[in-house]
Amino acid sequence: MDRRRSQRVSEALREELVELIGYELSDPRVVAVTVTGVQVSPDLRSAQVWVLCGETDRQPQALRALEGARHYLRRELAGRLRLWRVPELHFAVDSTAGAVDRIEQLLERVKKDSQKPAEPAENQP
Repeated sequence: MDRRRSQRVSEALREELVELIGYELSDPRVVAVTVTGVQVSPDLRSAQVWVLCGETDRQPQALRALEGARHYLRRELAGRLRLWRVPELHFAVDSTAGAVDRIEQLLERVKKDSQKPAEPAENQP
């Protein structure tokens, strides 16, 4: 399958899922869920959907809610997108967001450390 095609399908799925999950899914467990990315398999039969949950302690509940709604979401996607076959949806928590937060914390620490005045050196022999 053409790589550009799978990228276009991934982006179209992401855009539609953002709207469906954010505005049309009425489950309170997915209120703070953000779709961060979609990766479609080369044969377009399955799609990995990465989501970011607002509260880390509610991630398992949000994933269960999304897994329960995946048939509804797939049916809605079939009506919105002109695809021969809508990929099977598989949801996972996006772990890169935690890494980004950690990197930002480390950069802040380095920035603070570099702004401290250098301590005078003791008498060294």
